[in-house]
Amino acid sequence: MKKIKLRLKYRKRFKAIPIRNNIPNMITSGNLLCGMLSLILTVRGHYLPAAWMIPCAVFFDFMDGKVARAMGVSSDFGVEFDSLGDVVSFGVAPAILLYSAALRTLPGVTGAIAAAFFALCGALRLARFNVVHVPGPFQGLPIPAGGFFLISFIIGGVVLKIPTWLLGIITAAVGVLMISSIPYGNLKTIRKGCMNKAKLCGLAVFTLAVFILTRSRGFLILSSIYLLSGLVRFDWGTWLALPDPASAAEKEPAAEQEQH
Repeated sequence: MKKIKLRLKYRKRFKAIPIRNNIPNMITSGNLLCGMLSLILTVRGHYLPAAWMIPCAVFFDFMDGKVARAMGVSSDFGVEFDSLGDVVSFGVAPAILLYSAALRTLPGVTGAIAAAFFALCGALRLARFNVVHVPGPFQGLPIPAGGFFLISFIIGGVVLKIPTWLLGIITAAVGVLMISSIPYGNLKTIRKGCMNKAKLCGLAVFTLAVFILTRSRGFLILSSIYLLSGLVRFDWGTWLALPDPASAAEKEPAAEQEQH
């Protein structure tokens, strides 16, 4: 009887959830789908199309959070579902792809260990983010940026031009960055209408120029810049945000007192 009552209770809750609340989860499904397609293409030996599935997954990962915040329908289920999709699309898929394309030629199980270590660090990074989520910069390299950085070697056509042992070290190092406490810029901290449009336009022009000059290698250059920005403690969110009027007003009286 208790089981029947519980089933009826959960069925009522499920029916009470409107389709509108599930729209962000539908977009998250696109993220997971891209990750699975990347894995399937990798198994079939189509490495370049498999790599392009990851930028598509980044788009869905960006849009699901944006839509959820705009509609005000964020939920604990959506957060967990998003993390599961990220593990597949930005952890497992890039690791298997890079292993199949290059790391498998390393002696013994070295390449497999490097790829597995990256995926493991990505999962740990997401688990820590869900449990200990603090406002401000990301603590550690976000897993979408880590996965995007790895597949950019394949999209840029340089994966076979770099020594395999160096790729193995890079893969493991990116994994370490994800579980580190190094702060990385978080653009989600910028409130609507508080973004410096001049800097944003300058950044857009720079990005366009990089792609025009370097073409497919632009992904590798831009992701490398973001990866290095954390090491030098450069916060993109703070740089793009307009000065807070309240904090500026607090600083002015303090400066006047120092002058007196």
